[in-house]
Amino acid sequence: MPETPTGGGRTVVLGERELAIGFRLIGLKDVVEVTPENSVAEFQRVMGDPSYNLLIASQSIRPRLSESQRAHADASLQPLVVFVPTPTGEFEVESINALAKRVLGVTLAVPS
Repeated sequence: MPETPTGGGRTVVLGERELAIGFRLIGLKDVVEVTPENSVAEFQRVMGDPSYNLLIASQSIRPRLSESQRAHADASLQPLVVFVPTPTGEFEVESINALAKRVLGVTLAVPS
């Protein structure tokens, strides 16, 4: 029988004020406004909370994480971690192929 996740299926968002407001407007309740000073601590807190199944984090948090924290976030399925572009500034976009490889463990072949 398939194993069911132990978490409650909750989604949490960590991001700057603008990002937080946007997710609150679409109805998410677990939204945490972060600053450069508290973003890593909040990220670690959420990663250690088994009640979350999905962590949506601002792309600006990623460079503040240590190499081991980034590797853990990239490999994590509980919670699944998705970095989204910041409302302002530069950002790094993960391709669909990279996302599928990281989350599903499959490589998408696109015919040329």
